[in-house]
Amino acid sequence: MNQSTSFEWIKSNVLSLFYAVLIAVVIRTFFFQAFFIPSSSMEPSLLVGDRIFVSKFTYGYSKHSLPFSLSLISDRIFFSEPKRGDTIVFKTPENLRIDYIKRLVGLPGDKIQMIDGILHINDTPIKREKIREETKIINSGQVLTASVYREFFPNGRSFETFDMGNTRADNTKVFNVPKDEYFFMGDNRDNSKDSRFIGSVPKDNLVGKAQIIFFATEGGSTILEFWRWPFDIQLNRIFKIIN
Repeated sequence: MNQSTSFEWIKSNVLSLFYAVLIAVVIRTFFFQAFFIPSSSMEPSLLVGDRIFVSKFTYGYSKHSLPFSLSLISDRIFFSEPKRGDTIVFKTPENLRIDYIKRLVGLPGDKIQMIDGILHINDTPIKREKIREETKIINSGQVLTASVYREFFPNGRSFETFDMGNTRADNTKVFNVPKDEYFFMGDNRDNSKDSRFIGSVPKDNLVGKAQIIFFATEGGSTILEFWRWPFDIQLNRIFKIIN
């Protein structure tokens, strides 16, 4: 291989790498981004170890759609209103480096309150039905029995939630959701750091809508721990649509 051929070979490979990175950035910014579920706050809907695709275009774009939240977009553009019950990735005003994923329960202008473990929207308790019980092991190693309820939102959406019994999250003050902000809660109602504790989230902080689980491992084994996959892969969760 002569010097000219070597240069052309290097140039071709550098350009191929550049185009591959550029395409990946465009897809991540404008279409879909992959996220890993590291905590139990959205159980039983999302489990630790789930890998999900989030659509970036569903609610339009803000600076948080861009890598590293670059301030190239001043306001949200091509905005489309989220629907109550959507599972959404967002950033909190207090920490823009961390991505949260929770369920949208409160729209702008709503009044939200938890009373004896039951969600109230605009002074009306949400209908829920107990469907089963599950045994859960929390971080301390303590074994608890969680009641699983199906909740029904006024717009017809329904989903499962965990109820671990009486906790400080079961009774709250009334939260008035400001204009252009949204109120989020985890489906694991007694084990979720959400809007009950961090406040409502401005619309510019929305990242995207969770759409599908594309890969799942039990307990969150990483992609590098391939030797665990035959035992940890959750085949029944792969390609599961997120409600």
